[in-house]
Amino acid sequence: MKAFEYASPTTKEQAIQLLGAQWEEAEVLAGGTDLLSLMKTFGATPKRVVDIQGIQEFQGIDYIASSGLRLGALATLSELIDHPAAQSNYPSLVQAAGGVRSQQIQSFGTIGGDLCQRPRCWYFRNGLGYFPKDASGQDLVRQGENQYHAILGNSGEAAFVSASSLGPPLIALGATLRIFSKDGSRELPVAEFFRTPQQESDRETILKPGEIVGEIHVPPAGQVRNATYEVREKEALDWPLATASVALKLSEGNVAQARIVLGHVAPIPWNAVQAAKDLAGKPIDEGTAAEAGAAAVAGATPLSRNGYKVQLARVAVKRAILNAVMGGA
Repeated sequence: MKAFEYASPTTKEQAIQLLGAQWEEAEVLAGGTDLLSLMKTFGATPKRVVDIQGIQEFQGIDYIASSGLRLGALATLSELIDHPAAQSNYPSLVQAAGGVRSQQIQSFGTIGGDLCQRPRCWYFRNGLGYFPKDASGQDLVRQGENQYHAILGNSGEAAFVSASSLGPPLIALGATLRIFSKDGSRELPVAEFFRTPQQESDRETILKPGEIVGEIHVPPAGQVRNATYEVREKEALDWPLATASVALKLSEGNVAQARIVLGHVAPIPWNAVQAAKDLAGKPIDEGTAAEAGAAAVAGATPLSRNGYKVQLARVAVKRAILNAVMGGA
C-alpha cells in the first residue's frame, strides 16, 4: 500500500476542505470495506484519506410515515437490516442489504459506500481499467473470461456490472440522495447517480472529486409493494449473478404503477422501463410476472460466456414481483 496522509474530520465542512480537485489527491473513507482493498492492490493511491465516520450528520436512520425514510450515508447495512420501519415498509432494501452475506461487512459497510463502491470486475481490480486490452489492442473482456459481466447496456466498451446492492431497490422506490461540496449541496434521484464510463478518467457515478454523499431519502412507502430477489452461486459472501428489485402500486387488484430495476447485469442498475409499463392494468399472477421477466431482458446482448444470466435475470424479475405481491413464489 502506498503511504498516505490520514485525516479524521468531525464536520462535513472540514471534510470537504480536506478533499482535493482530483481523485489522486484524496479519497473518502467510510466503512473502508472497498477503499482499503483497492489501496492494497494499488487500484487507488490517494495522497490523503479522509475518514468521515466522525461526522454525526451523516449517521443514523430515521423514519416518519408522512415523509419517508432518511438513510444517513454512514448508516451501516446492519442498521438497515435491523430497522423495524425498513423491515415493515421497505423489504426490498432489507432483502438487498441482507444479501451481503458477511456479518463483518454488514457491520462496517455503509449505505453510502455501497452506492459508491468500484467495479468488482477482475480486470479492473487487477489494474487493467474499465476497457482492458491486450498488447495487440484486442478487448480482453469479449475475448476472454466474461461469465460475470454485463448482458445489458454493454453495447459500448464498458462491460463490467454495477456492484451496488442497494442501488436497484433505491431506484425502484424512487429514492433521492444529497451530495455535499464546497458549492453547497445538490439533490438528485438515485437513478441519475450511476453512469457508464466513456473513458478511463470517468467514474461509475456522477460524483466528482471534492464531493461527498451525505444522505439518501426514500419516499413514503404507502401501499407500494416492494421486494428484491437475488440469484447467487453460494450463500457465503459473494456478489449475486443477477438481482431484481420491484416496486408496485395496485388498484382494484391490477397494477397501477410499476418499477423494475435489475442489478449485476449492466454497468449501471438497469431500469427495465418497458417491462414495467407492460404490467400496467394487469393483475399479478404467474403469467404476468413471467411476461414481465421476459420483457425485462428482451434487449439483452450476452457475451460469449454469460448467456446463462439472461435466464437468471428473467426468473429474478418474476420472483421479485410475486414476492412483492403474494409473499412468495
